[in-house]
Amino acid sequence: MDKPTPQNVSRSSVIISMLAIATLAFLLFRNGEKWLRGVLIYLSQAGWARATVSNWGVAWRVASRFVSGTDREAAIATTRGLNDKGLLVTLDYLGESCTTPEEALQARAEIVALLDDIEKHKLQANVSLKPTQLGLKLDPQLAYENIRVVVQRAKSVGNFIRIDMEDHPTTDATLNIFRQLRYTDGLDNIGVVIQSYLYRSEDDIEQLIGDGARVRLCKGAYAEPPEVAYPQKADVDANYLNLSRMLLSDKAHTNGVYPAFATHDPAMIEDIKRYVGSNNIPLNSFEFQMLFGIRRDLQIALAQEG
Repeated sequence: MDKPTPQNVSRSSVIISMLAIATLAFLLFRNGEKWLRGVLIYLSQAGWARATVSNWGVAWRVASRFVSGTDREAAIATTRGLNDKGLLVTLDYLGESCTTPEEALQARAEIVALLDDIEKHKLQANVSLKPTQLGLKLDPQLAYENIRVVVQRAKSVGNFIRIDMEDHPTTDATLNIFRQLRYTDGLDNIGVVIQSYLYRSEDDIEQLIGDGARVRLCKGAYAEPPEVAYPQKADVDANYLNLSRMLLSDKAHTNGVYPAFATHDPAMIEDIKRYVGSNNIPLNSFEFQMLFGIRRDLQIALAQEG
């Protein structure tokens, strides 16, 4: 999709965008990673920010490094290029916290169409989805029914769905949907996400190992209160490595757990690689995951290492 040139954008949009960028830079310098997460989450949900990025050429050139495109055709083309470099791909239809059942249904239709495109073009890709995008905050039953349709469609075309984890009030509902799909509906082509900054995550990982689940481990991206999450990065990192050991344990492997370690941190990656090497863990029993456009050099290097 062609993007308008900068002269087609109002002066006010340019000023707002420049102020947003300046504010983001200041907050990062002044308050570090926690503030940055909060600002990025706000911008991801703000309609004015989305419109500005989509319509201002300079902003779009920056954003397009991290977003594969504005339609499925662009996503498919990007995925094909990444597959050619030896990378597997998880695709997301961006959005969360829908406000009406109709929005949830529209998101469901887009994700089903994306699954059909992946099958049609024989791509090495699966799909992640956010429960709130499919109605979780409106009605957990609505979200469950929408996600079930998506997972059933994925199973029919031999694909896999990852259920993303969002802020902590949705954790139990998200895990309940995961288990209902797996045990009540018998759908085993699903995985879930656990965040290492939550105190509860060790218990959740222990249960998911018992389930033989496919788990993506990430640090967590929401501004959570200290009552439920580690406030210090060092503690989040330490718990990440502790949980990674659990997911790579003999018990987890025996139960069929397939972990995905979502991190751009070279120190974390090297630590996991050393642990894997010293414990003779097969390279095809786990994977690393990174966001599109971040540390592309490291992504390619890891793929070449197997």
